[in-house]
Amino acid sequence: MGVKENPGRTIEINGLKFTYPGIDGHPPPGSTPLIDDFYLTLHAGDRCLLVGSNGAGKTTILKILAGKHMVEPHMVCILGRSAFHDTTLTSSGDLSYLGGEWRRDVAFAGFEVPIQMVVSAEKMIHGIAGIDPERRAELIKVLDIDLSWRMHKASDGQRRRVQICMGLLKPFKVLLLDEITVDLDVLARADLLRFLRKECKQRGATIIYATHIFDGLEDWPSHIVYVAHGKLQIAMPMEEVKGISRLSLMRTVESWLRKERVEERRRKERSSRI
Repeated sequence: MGVKENPGRTIEINGLKFTYPGIDGHPPPGSTPLIDDFYLTLHAGDRCLLVGSNGAGKTTILKILAGKHMVEPHMVCILGRSAFHDTTLTSSGDLSYLGGEWRRDVAFAGFEVPIQMVVSAEKMIHGIAGIDPERRAELIKVLDIDLSWRMHKASDGQRRRVQICMGLLKPFKVLLLDEITVDLDVLARADLLRFLRKECKQRGATIIYATHIFDGLEDWPSHIVYVAHGKLQIAMPMEEVKGISRLSLMRTVESWLRKERVEERRRKERSSRI
Protein backbone atom coordinates (compact mmCIF):
# COMPACT_ATOMS: atom_id res chain seq x y z
CA MET A 1 0.00 0.00 0.00
CA GLY A 2 3.05 2.29 -0.07
CA VAL A 3 2.98 2.54 3.73
CA LYS A 4 5.82 1.69 6.10
CA GLU A 5 5.35 0.93 9.75
CA ASN A 6 7.00 3.24 12.26
CA PRO A 7 7.69 1.53 15.60
CA GLY A 8 5.53 2.94 18.38
CA ARG A 9 3.41 5.08 16.05
CA THR A 10 -0.13 3.78 15.94
CA ILE A 11 -1.91 6.66 14.16
CA GLU A 12 -0.33 8.83 11.46
CA ILE A 13 -2.22 11.49 9.53
CA ASN A 14 -0.10 13.10 6.84
CA GLY A 15 -1.54 16.11 5.00
CA LEU A 16 -5.06 14.70 5.04
CA LYS A 17 -7.39 16.35 2.54
CA PHE A 18 -10.96 15.19 2.04
CA THR A 19 -14.10 16.33 0.23
CA TYR A 20 -17.29 14.30 0.01
CA PRO A 21 -17.65 13.04 -3.57
CA GLY A 22 -20.53 13.87 -5.89
CA ILE A 23 -22.70 11.36 -7.75
CA ASP A 24 -19.83 10.62 -10.15
CA GLY A 25 -17.56 9.61 -7.29
CA HIS A 26 -15.40 12.73 -7.52
CA PRO A 27 -15.52 16.00 -5.55
CA PRO A 28 -17.53 18.71 -7.32
CA PRO A 29 -15.25 21.12 -9.26
CA GLY A 30 -14.14 24.06 -7.12
CA SER A 31 -15.51 22.56 -3.91
CA THR A 32 -13.82 23.52 -0.64
CA PRO A 33 -12.25 20.54 1.19
CA LEU A 34 -14.09 19.56 4.35
CA ILE A 35 -10.80 18.40 5.89
CA ASP A 36 -7.63 20.10 4.74
CA ASP A 37 -3.89 19.95 5.49
CA PHE A 38 -4.37 17.82 8.63
CA TYR A 39 -1.38 16.26 10.39
CA LEU A 40 -1.34 14.17 13.57
CA THR A 41 0.82 11.42 15.07
CA LEU A 42 -0.13 9.33 18.10
CA HIS A 43 1.74 6.53 19.81
CA ALA A 44 0.90 3.39 21.74
CA GLY A 45 -0.73 4.26 25.06
CA ASP A 46 -1.91 7.74 24.02
CA ARG A 47 -5.40 8.88 25.03
CA CYS A 48 -6.38 11.72 22.74
CA LEU A 49 -9.36 14.02 23.27
CA LEU A 50 -10.76 15.39 19.99
CA VAL A 51 -12.64 18.66 20.48
CA GLY A 52 -14.31 21.26 18.29
CA SER A 53 -17.63 22.92 17.61
CA ASN A 54 -20.53 21.23 15.84
CA GLY A 55 -19.67 20.80 12.16
CA ALA A 56 -15.93 21.19 12.73
CA GLY A 57 -15.22 17.84 11.07
CA LYS A 58 -14.60 15.60 14.09
CA THR A 59 -16.92 12.78 12.98
CA THR A 60 -15.59 12.89 9.42
CA ILE A 61 -12.01 12.63 10.70
CA LEU A 62 -12.89 9.65 12.90
CA LYS A 63 -14.69 7.90 10.03
CA ILE A 64 -11.70 8.44 7.75
CA LEU A 65 -9.46 6.94 10.44
CA ALA A 66 -11.90 4.04 10.71
CA GLY A 67 -11.53 3.35 6.98
CA LYS A 68 -15.08 4.38 6.12
CA HIS A 69 -14.03 7.00 3.55
CA MET A 70 -11.37 6.49 0.88
CA VAL A 71 -8.31 8.74 0.89
CA GLU A 72 -4.81 8.31 -0.51
CA PRO A 73 -3.03 5.45 1.33
CA HIS A 74 -0.21 7.67 2.64
CA MET A 75 -2.63 10.18 4.19
CA VAL A 76 -3.94 7.94 6.98
CA CYS A 77 -1.96 5.06 8.45
CA ILE A 78 -3.22 2.93 11.31
CA LEU A 79 -0.61 0.56 12.77
CA GLY A 80 1.46 1.21 9.65
CA ARG A 81 -1.34 0.24 7.27
CA SER A 82 -3.76 2.18 5.10
CA ALA A 83 -6.97 2.73 7.06
CA PHE A 84 -9.22 2.32 4.00
CA HIS A 85 -7.33 -0.18 1.86
CA ASP A 86 -6.31 -2.74 4.51
CA THR A 87 -9.57 -4.36 5.63
CA THR A 88 -7.77 -6.68 8.06
CA LEU A 89 -7.46 -3.74 10.45
CA THR A 90 -11.15 -3.91 11.29
CA SER A 91 -11.77 -7.60 10.63
CA SER A 92 -9.04 -8.52 13.15
CA GLY A 93 -10.43 -6.14 15.76
CA ASP A 94 -7.14 -4.20 15.92
CA LEU A 95 -9.06 -1.10 14.82
CA SER A 96 -12.43 -0.46 16.43
CA TYR A 97 -14.88 2.40 15.82
CA LEU A 98 -17.85 3.19 18.04
CA GLY A 99 -20.13 6.05 17.13
CA GLY A 100 -23.76 7.01 16.79
CA GLU A 101 -26.67 4.83 17.78
CA TRP A 102 -27.82 1.43 16.63
CA ARG A 103 -30.18 2.36 13.84
CA ARG A 104 -31.56 0.78 10.69
CA ASP A 105 -33.86 1.57 7.78
CA VAL A 106 -37.21 -0.21 7.92
CA ALA A 107 -39.61 -0.47 5.00
CA PHE A 108 -42.88 1.42 5.64
CA ALA A 109 -41.49 2.64 8.98
CA GLY A 110 -38.80 5.09 7.97
CA PHE A 111 -35.10 5.74 8.11
CA GLU A 112 -32.81 5.70 11.14
CA VAL A 113 -35.14 3.59 13.30
CA PRO A 114 -33.53 2.61 16.64
CA ILE A 115 -32.56 -1.05 16.96
CA GLN A 116 -35.15 -2.71 19.20
CA MET A 117 -34.85 -6.44 18.59
CA VAL A 118 -36.78 -8.93 20.71
CA VAL A 119 -33.60 -10.48 22.07
CA SER A 120 -31.79 -10.44 25.39
CA ALA A 121 -28.54 -8.64 26.14
CA GLU A 122 -27.07 -12.02 27.06
CA LYS A 123 -27.70 -13.52 23.61
CA MET A 124 -26.19 -10.50 21.88
CA ILE A 125 -23.08 -10.30 24.05
CA HIS A 126 -22.48 -14.06 24.22
CA GLY A 127 -23.28 -14.44 20.54
CA ILE A 128 -19.87 -13.09 19.52
CA ALA A 129 -17.47 -16.00 19.10
CA GLY A 130 -13.82 -16.21 20.11
CA ILE A 131 -14.03 -13.81 23.05
CA ASP A 132 -12.00 -14.13 26.24
CA PRO A 133 -14.58 -15.00 28.95
CA GLU A 134 -12.71 -12.93 31.56
CA ARG A 135 -12.71 -9.84 29.36
CA ARG A 136 -16.41 -10.30 28.61
CA ALA A 137 -17.23 -10.67 32.31
CA GLU A 138 -15.18 -7.58 33.15
CA LEU A 139 -16.97 -5.44 30.54
CA ILE A 140 -20.38 -6.64 31.72
CA LYS A 141 -19.40 -5.60 35.24
CA VAL A 142 -17.84 -2.28 34.19
CA LEU A 143 -20.93 -1.28 32.19
CA ASP A 144 -23.28 -2.73 34.83
CA ILE A 145 -25.26 -4.72 32.25
CA ASP A 146 -28.18 -6.90 33.28
CA LEU A 147 -28.03 -9.85 30.88
CA SER A 148 -31.80 -10.26 31.12
CA TRP A 149 -32.43 -6.88 29.46
CA ARG A 150 -34.63 -7.23 26.37
CA MET A 151 -33.52 -4.86 23.62
CA HIS A 152 -37.07 -3.91 22.59
CA LYS A 153 -37.81 -2.80 26.17
CA ALA A 154 -34.41 -1.38 27.15
CA SER A 155 -33.83 2.34 27.59
CA ASP A 156 -31.50 4.30 25.32
CA GLY A 157 -28.80 4.17 27.99
CA GLN A 158 -29.16 0.40 28.46
CA ARG A 159 -28.97 -0.22 24.70
CA ARG A 160 -25.91 2.01 24.54
CA ARG A 161 -24.18 -0.04 27.26
CA VAL A 162 -24.76 -3.24 25.30
CA GLN A 163 -23.48 -1.56 22.12
CA ILE A 164 -20.30 -0.39 23.85
CA CYS A 165 -19.75 -3.79 25.45
CA MET A 166 -20.01 -5.59 22.12
CA GLY A 167 -17.67 -3.06 20.51
CA LEU A 168 -14.99 -3.58 23.15
CA LEU A 169 -15.12 -7.37 23.47
CA LYS A 170 -12.16 -7.87 21.12
CA PRO A 171 -8.90 -6.41 22.50
CA PHE A 172 -8.33 -3.42 20.20
CA LYS A 173 -5.06 -1.67 19.44
CA VAL A 174 -6.69 1.54 18.20
CA LEU A 175 -10.12 2.68 19.40
CA LEU A 176 -12.12 5.57 17.91
CA LEU A 177 -15.01 6.90 19.99
CA ASP A 178 -17.50 9.44 18.63
CA GLU A 179 -19.82 10.87 21.30
CA ILE A 180 -20.36 7.34 22.57
CA THR A 181 -21.13 8.24 26.19
CA VAL A 182 -24.01 10.68 25.63
CA ASP A 183 -26.64 8.22 26.93
CA LEU A 184 -24.65 6.92 29.89
CA ASP A 185 -25.25 7.99 33.47
CA VAL A 186 -22.45 9.41 35.62
CA LEU A 187 -21.40 6.08 37.14
CA ALA A 188 -21.39 4.13 33.87
CA ARG A 189 -19.38 6.86 32.16
CA ALA A 190 -16.83 7.09 34.98
CA ASP A 191 -16.35 3.31 35.09
CA LEU A 192 -15.98 3.12 31.30
CA LEU A 193 -13.35 5.88 31.24
CA ARG A 194 -11.45 4.08 34.01
CA PHE A 195 -11.51 0.86 31.98
CA LEU A 196 -10.29 2.66 28.83
CA ARG A 197 -7.43 4.28 30.75
CA LYS A 198 -6.37 0.83 31.94
CA GLU A 199 -6.47 -0.51 28.37
CA CYS A 200 -4.01 2.19 27.31
CA LYS A 201 -1.68 1.81 30.28
CA GLN A 202 -1.60 -1.99 30.46
CA ARG A 203 -1.99 -3.00 26.81
CA GLY A 204 -0.59 0.05 25.01
CA ALA A 205 -3.85 0.75 23.19
CA THR A 206 -4.40 4.14 21.53
CA ILE A 207 -7.74 5.95 21.87
CA ILE A 208 -9.20 9.02 20.18
CA TYR A 209 -12.33 10.22 21.95
CA ALA A 210 -14.53 12.97 20.48
CA THR A 211 -16.95 14.45 22.99
CA HIS A 212 -18.66 17.62 24.20
CA ILE A 213 -19.00 16.26 27.76
CA PHE A 214 -15.99 17.14 29.92
CA ASP A 215 -17.13 15.98 33.36
CA GLY A 216 -14.55 13.59 34.77
CA LEU A 217 -12.12 14.15 31.89
CA GLU A 218 -9.74 16.55 33.61
CA ASP A 219 -7.01 13.94 34.11
CA TRP A 220 -8.10 11.37 31.53
CA PRO A 221 -6.49 12.44 28.22
CA SER A 222 -2.75 12.41 27.57
CA HIS A 223 -3.23 14.62 24.48
CA ILE A 224 -5.78 17.08 23.15
CA VAL A 225 -6.58 17.96 19.54
CA TYR A 226 -8.72 20.97 18.64
CA VAL A 227 -10.14 21.19 15.12
CA ALA A 228 -12.07 24.05 13.52
CA HIS A 229 -13.49 24.14 9.98
CA GLY A 230 -11.72 20.89 9.15
CA LYS A 231 -8.29 22.23 10.02
CA LEU A 232 -6.03 21.37 12.93
CA GLN A 233 -5.76 24.28 15.36
CA ILE A 234 -4.07 22.73 18.39
CA ALA A 235 -2.44 19.35 19.01
CA MET A 236 -0.38 18.94 22.17
CA PRO A 237 0.10 16.87 25.32
CA MET A 238 -2.26 17.77 28.17
CA GLU A 239 0.71 18.72 30.34
CA GLU A 240 1.52 21.51 27.87
CA VAL A 241 -2.11 22.65 27.83
CA LYS A 242 -2.11 22.85 31.64
CA GLY A 243 1.13 24.82 31.51
CA ILE A 244 -0.43 27.38 29.17
CA SER A 245 -3.91 27.63 30.71
CA ARG A 246 -4.78 27.73 34.39
CA LEU A 247 -8.44 27.11 33.56
CA SER A 248 -10.18 23.75 33.86
CA LEU A 249 -10.33 21.54 30.77
CA MET A 250 -13.91 22.57 30.04
CA ARG A 251 -13.16 26.29 30.46
CA THR A 252 -10.05 25.98 28.30
CA VAL A 253 -11.98 24.37 25.45
CA GLU A 254 -14.79 26.89 25.94
CA SER A 255 -12.30 29.75 25.52
CA TRP A 256 -11.07 28.25 22.23
CA LEU A 257 -14.60 27.84 20.90
CA ARG A 258 -15.66 31.36 21.94
CA LYS A 259 -12.62 32.85 20.23
CA GLU A 260 -13.46 30.83 17.12
CA ARG A 261 -17.05 32.11 17.17
CA VAL A 262 -15.96 35.74 17.50
CA GLU A 263 -13.51 35.37 14.61
CA GLU A 264 -16.17 33.73 12.46
CA ARG A 265 -18.64 36.56 13.12
CA ARG A 266 -16.00 39.14 12.23
CA ARG A 267 -15.20 37.28 9.02
CA LYS A 268 -18.86 37.24 8.02
CA GLU A 269 -19.20 40.95 8.80
CA ARG A 270 -16.19 41.77 6.60
CA SER A 271 -17.58 39.62 3.80
CA SER A 272 -20.96 41.33 3.96
CA ARG A 273 -19.34 44.76 3.49
CA ILE A 274 -17.57 43.70 0.29
